[in-house]
Amino acid sequence: MAALLPQSYCVRILLADLRAKGGHVNKDTVAGGYGSRFVGTSKTTKVIELFRKFFENVPSIQIGYLAAIFAEKGHEVFTTRNDATAADLALVLTSIVDFRKEVQWAGEFRKKYNSPVGFFGTFATHIPQELSGADFIIRGEPEDAATRLATGESLNGIVVSNPIQDLDSLPFPRWDIAGRTSFLSTERLFNRRSTVPVLSSRSCPEFCTYCPHRITASYRSRSAENVVAELEHIHRKYGKTHFLFRDPLFTEERERSIAIAEGILRSQLSIQFECETRLDDLDKHLLDLLYRAGLRTITFGVESVNPITLKKVGRRPIPPEHQKEIISYCTKKGIRTTGFYVLGFPSDTSESVCATIDYSVELNSTLALYKILTPYPGTPLRKQMESLITETDLQKFDGFTVTFRHPNIDQSTLQFLLRNAYTRFYCRPSWLIQSLGLQKYSPSRLTAWDAYATNRHDKIDAKDGFIRGIKNVGGATGD
Repeated sequence: MAALLPQSYCVRILLADLRAKGGHVNKDTVAGGYGSRFVGTSKTTKVIELFRKFFENVPSIQIGYLAAIFAEKGHEVFTTRNDATAADLALVLTSIVDFRKEVQWAGEFRKKYNSPVGFFGTFATHIPQELSGADFIIRGEPEDAATRLATGESLNGIVVSNPIQDLDSLPFPRWDIAGRTSFLSTERLFNRRSTVPVLSSRSCPEFCTYCPHRITASYRSRSAENVVAELEHIHRKYGKTHFLFRDPLFTEERERSIAIAEGILRSQLSIQFECETRLDDLDKHLLDLLYRAGLRTITFGVESVNPITLKKVGRRPIPPEHQKEIISYCTKKGIRTTGFYVLGFPSDTSESVCATIDYSVELNSTLALYKILTPYPGTPLRKQMESLITETDLQKFDGFTVTFRHPNIDQSTLQFLLRNAYTRFYCRPSWLIQSLGLQKYSPSRLTAWDAYATNRHDKIDAKDGFIRGIKNVGGATGD
């Protein structure tokens, strides 16, 4: 059946962002919209899995935009994370890590209510052949197709949804419909703030061959005035708010990011926010301004310590001295930092991965997130690595599972190194002391304790069959 929403009466529309089971699943804009699934497989990573489930619970920004579009046209809009309710149409957000459940849910809804179902999202855009049981599949950013649907156009089969060039023309996401959450972090355990995601730009202007953020549409940005207007709107409605900018590169356009910060200060908004960007797009002057405007957390990609490795996958290296300077300055100002690392680039060896792990410890950011290189469908890297891919289950392309035959590192070693990275970063006395806000504790004593912990890690690794910097013989646990 074709999906048709007549303009002459109100239609009930159900937007589904389904909660997954097994590990911590993050969909929406994560991994360019493919999503990720983190499953703890050691003592350390099991704790991190629980931590992520508790702290990372931000609602879907795509659902927020679609809710606004349909509501603006007078339709009745509902959202769900699990149960289906009677509706004239359901739209399901898809992901690579949980698409089978999403397909099953769509089929059951369609059968029970005899109403049309549509799929949208990065997975629907690039791997529509894996989706069944729907009346239409939206390819591309969904707002254009949703606008056409909301005004009465019939949709059926594969529907091309063109990217909105003027992002300022979009209505602000409707969080009263899509839902909000009280976001927690170690600095806000007793100061809960409603958290709302914000997209001030879309896609990415960089050319990293492994990243899916730029494969659906080209880079565009909203005006600073439009972004500040959204922040003001949400602040008036909900009061103290924590904003999570989901842009891959928030400070890519320096003058625009400055204008956003200055707009926040002029409006005297009592907000806090966090953003992701490149460290070479930051300097002390910009950080000072962003901090005054409410910046409290920055996330950034380091990926690998080896500049040659980065150049081979299209990523511009950043001098280590600048990385250390910016992270140190953020720490002094009270800005939390999270570094991202990718293990298992094609030119990597066990030694180079160990070097990246050691470098991440040396940088000493507040948090670190390590992933396994994943050849996502639609990326240039996927085409280059096609002959090396061994995994046939698409749901295993979750960012933390080895899905290919590495030229230099066997799969068990690479999986071990992932666990080992989390252990070496988080199982340090200095990390625990700093996390508790006790930075003034004796530096010399902390250095000695860290050295002892490192020595213990080395001995445990050797006992489990992994000599630091040498290929493992299998069976290592990484606890």
